Amino acid sequence: MALQKLRLGRYDYAGYTAFAMYSVCSLSFPLLIVAIGKSLNFPMDGGGMAAGGVLHMLRSISMVITLLICGWISAFFGKRITMGCSIIMIGLGIFCCAFSQFYWMLFPCLLLAGMGEGIAEGILTPFVQDLHPESPERYVNIAHSFWSVGIVLAVFSAGVLLTLGVSWRFILGVLGALTVISSLGFLWKENPASPYPESTSATDWASIWRATCRIVKLPRFWRCCLAMFFGAGAEFGLTFWAAAYIELTFKTSALVAGLGVGVIALGMFIGRTLFGYFARPGYLRWILLGAALATIPVSLALALLKPGIMPPGILMTLLFILLFAAGIGISPYWPTTQVYGVNNMPEEDSTLLYVYFSAMGTPGCGFFSWFMGVVGDRYGLNGALMVVPASLTVFIVVVLLECWVFARKK
Repeated sequence: MALQKLRLGRYDYAGYTAFAMYSVCSLSFPLLIVAIGKSLNFPMDGGGMAAGGVLHMLRSISMVITLLICGWISAFFGKRITMGCSIIMIGLGIFCCAFSQFYWMLFPCLLLAGMGEGIAEGILTPFVQDLHPESPERYVNIAHSFWSVGIVLAVFSAGVLLTLGVSWRFILGVLGALTVISSLGFLWKENPASPYPESTSATDWASIWRATCRIVKLPRFWRCCLAMFFGAGAEFGLTFWAAAYIELTFKTSALVAGLGVGVIALGMFIGRTLFGYFARPGYLRWILLGAALATIPVSLALALLKPGIMPPGILMTLLFILLFAAGIGISPYWPTTQVYGVNNMPEEDSTLLYVYFSAMGTPGCGFFSWFMGVVGDRYGLNGALMVVPASLTVFIVVVLLECWVFARKK
């Protein structure tokens, strides 16, 4: 069957910008974590990796809190207004980080940013889905590819500027301000001829509670949640620690470390764009399994890669090739698992399903960011990277059980 031409409008571009700026704010912090740790007295090479992981774990906690109520918020105020306000919260939180003088002062700033990220995480995917209910699997994957665009922007804004001697405070301040400005894509006055197609979700707690009770009784929902937890953990754990891994293991500059993250982002962008373009409901399970199976040997190779095992030029070339391949491999876990779950529970509220799947993926990001930091403090970041193939192995088992074993019992 011939693929239809993509139809994009103002709110598609607003969603793409939101994904990019959300990514910039989320990933600029790990890109700058070595510099921030030195400045605020929790150095990464002096036992501070766990402290760095705690920052994202706390951020994840605030994300989960707002994720669990963002369905009601968006139903009451509308997805368009809710998304605009969430982007303001993200930008303001990152902007305030720039003025932190002590480690603990980062906590309230990241909690505010995390609250905005939680709302965006829960609403942004159904925001795009409501624009294209006829083929959400295509548009959702393409929209998620702009997360990778944000990573590239973060690389050049954080890695390059930091290498040039620009303060991490200035970088975070500017990124936060630009993120606040990007909220205008949602909040600017609508064109009456083409308003955002708000869905007719329930606006009262009783209706949402009844829908939630139906959802949590479904075994398939919990299997998809488990897949989200481990898939998201592998994706974000690798992305979060990649810059520190490159900079500390291979003794490179922040620029080279940032370029490594940019290579991962390029792979993610290409992977999500291709998967989104060719995705069909019947292909989703194959995309998830194929990507995970291919990523396990790549992540193992990254964990075993160390200076001295081959000439430096060949070593760095191989490193960047593996990072690119890993980016393609980890690209579909979050969006495709969500769409797979929603497609297989069509009788349930899709917005709530996206929200709850994100509410399981987000703790996966926080837990694995922290756990890899703990492992890194004890065994180095090469040892920490071994967590990625381990989590992907669990992900594959869950997907196999869901797609074949439990599906055949119905």
